[in-house]
Amino acid sequence: MIELDGSTGEGGGQILRTGLALSMCTGRPLRITRIRANRDKPGLMRQHLACVLAAQAVCGAEVQGAELGSAMLDFVPGPVRAGEHRFAVGTAGSCTLVLQTVLPPLMRAAAPSRLVLCGGTHNPMAPPFHFIQRCFAPLLRRLGVGLDLALRRHGFYPAGGGEFEALVTPAERPQPFDLLQRGALRREWAEALAPALPRSVAARELAALAEALGWSREQLLTPPMRQQEGPGNALMATLEHEHVTELVTSFGEKGVSAELVAKRLVDELRAYAASEGALGPHLADQWMLPLALAVSETSRPAAYTCSELTLHARTNLEVIERFLPVRCSAEATAGGAWRIGIARHSAE
Repeated sequence: MIELDGSTGEGGGQILRTGLALSMCTGRPLRITRIRANRDKPGLMRQHLACVLAAQAVCGAEVQGAELGSAMLDFVPGPVRAGEHRFAVGTAGSCTLVLQTVLPPLMRAAAPSRLVLCGGTHNPMAPPFHFIQRCFAPLLRRLGVGLDLALRRHGFYPAGGGEFEALVTPAERPQPFDLLQRGALRREWAEALAPALPRSVAARELAALAEALGWSREQLLTPPMRQQEGPGNALMATLEHEHVTELVTSFGEKGVSAELVAKRLVDELRAYAASEGALGPHLADQWMLPLALAVSETSRPAAYTCSELTLHARTNLEVIERFLPVRCSAEATAGGAWRIGIARHSAE
């Protein structure tokens, strides 16, 4: 049994999700103690419990400690079950994080799977739906894994109520690859999502962003939204490069001006532009697990560069090495970037 201390590293839900995913992928039982011990509300919250229950449904696991507030979890996985699954967080908690938990075992399953996920699709502290669709899914396809996504309804904090569908087609044989450069910038644009809010909110956000970055009116979009999908606000900027796409999001909240929402986005974009790393900090974190699984299966090493190595990413690397026969390296490089290398090693 692999035992993880949930208070180490980033000390949040990342350890739980990565541990569950790798337990299912390897068939190795998992025990997590001190779950989220350093958070204001420690233990399993509703969205973390949704990840546990989704993992249990996917592999028929024996589970102890799957209840709200639990600080310890025992998870003994069974065979992964491809097919039709529906998972609901029940709140505005992120359903993209539920997908992040069950995707690794399903992308190695014997047959395709169709998932319907309900909850928050655009909320802070989690990858928005559009980030998964535009940034993460294309990298999976290059790896050989099909991930096709369709958004049915936006879900913002605190109401939630969002829904999307994901079709997962496993790779017959994954193809690890290096991703060291972004390549030429092909297109960049911004979108302001603001259902059930005054139209002036989106207009002010886009105007402030355009003034700071010198973007044209054609690069500023306000997609049609349904009133019942809000209230909510997300300002997104998408940078489409030759080898990778980056999406940065700034969320509006009560008491925060539209101009400040735009400034936060501009600051993140400038930080990414100042580095030569191919991947942004969030994509760098999410990409390492599927890449490590592909490396462990094929024995073909791979590497990528990123603009920042977050505590989430460092924690992910440590958990990956506990489960898989790989060695992970992280080295600062010239140009304000980090180089992440993953290579298989022989069992000792």
